[in-house]
Amino acid sequence: MTLLVLPLALAAALALQQPAAPGVESTQGAQSPKTASEEEQAALENALRDAGNSPADFIRALEAHLARYPGTPRRAEIEAALAKAAIGAGDERRIVEYGERVLARDDTDFQLLERVSRELLGSDAKDRAARALKYARRYENLLLEAGDNKPSGSVSPGEWREELERGLGRAYVLQARATGNLGRIDEAVALAQKSFDTYPNAESAREIARWLARSGREEEAVPHLADAFVIADPRQDDAHRAADRARLGELYRKLHGGSEQGLGDIVLQAYDRTSALINERRLRIKRIDPNLRETDPMQFTLTGVQGDTLSMQSLKGKVVVMDFWATWCGPCRVQHPLYEEVKRRFKDRGDVVFLSINADENRAGVEEFLEKNRWDKRVYYESGLSAALRISAIPTALIINRRGEIASRMSGFVPDRFVDLLTERIKQALTE
Repeated sequence: MTLLVLPLALAAALALQQPAAPGVESTQGAQSPKTASEEEQAALENALRDAGNSPADFIRALEAHLARYPGTPRRAEIEAALAKAAIGAGDERRIVEYGERVLARDDTDFQLLERVSRELLGSDAKDRAARALKYARRYENLLLEAGDNKPSGSVSPGEWREELERGLGRAYVLQARATGNLGRIDEAVALAQKSFDTYPNAESAREIARWLARSGREEEAVPHLADAFVIADPRQDDAHRAADRARLGELYRKLHGGSEQGLGDIVLQAYDRTSALINERRLRIKRIDPNLRETDPMQFTLTGVQGDTLSMQSLKGKVVVMDFWATWCGPCRVQHPLYEEVKRRFKDRGDVVFLSINADENRAGVEEFLEKNRWDKRVYYESGLSAALRISAIPTALIINRRGEIASRMSGFVPDRFVDLLTERIKQALTE
């Protein structure tokens, strides 16, 4: 969910340069009663053009436009663009200001719910905590509703599960901070622990320690601060780790007469404990998605259209020829009989394996396509293999040699040369 400033601003600018159609819902779900006037649309386009690639200028241009046209029918869209741009620019005040306006119209934006909650909790004020708690709970509910309904697309089941659990962990830690700021300390401790149990990370461990210490249970807070200090967390930078170390040392010395004797053992225990948790979580996700974060194609497990699975490791020592195709790809249909001809040339070779790899994002129509076109159903879904092998176009024929190395890559094809060319490349891979 990390956003870059420039793409956000440009995306918002491009969207705003298109006038809203009359009676069509805006991006925030509100009906536009009429289109913006030609004068206003021209003024908006000129302002965005003058802003260029500067997020700060982009924000100023849109705010000036709202001041000039307070009754604009595009207010919802412009405020949504301002909220996104504020996130990209790290503008805390405007994230809250425009984010809350957007959420008042449509509270289904995951990113805004999280960011507005987080920025509101930059202060200990109770009124801000109450608003943050409302948004954090809505964020949690949306994630729970999403559940296992993975959207179609390139995201894998494991990536989807990780995003869900990471999001829930954030929702709970934000709720912990908000309830703690509202004076409900025991509830804050429980929510922070729920966050850590859902997605172990430094922020949630730190939050548990914060509220335990606030409730006078400082001895109990120490192991959690040690967890925050040592846990493998890509979001934990050196500054956070140094602050955790300082707070850990300060609290431990306070409890042990100014000495840090024995603290090293607590840190080592925290390292062992959090490493086991992270590993356990990794193995659990691997059971859902064995290919998650895998980069070696020969370590992949592919799922077949007919429900079978194939471990690429079982093909080690053989030449593997993969045909990447999709149901919507016209050239793939032209290439298919040519590829089948090459397969026939090697049908008696046990050391050459041909794999048909489907790259459709939506798998719903693949089996029907195979039946309708009378293609062999021994087809495997790409299961993340396209990214690992950097397949950027289809059709692509790719050859892996006996050592598991890419021996040849043919993106696209020339019909009158394809059969002989692929045949020669397979023969060459057999000699390597």
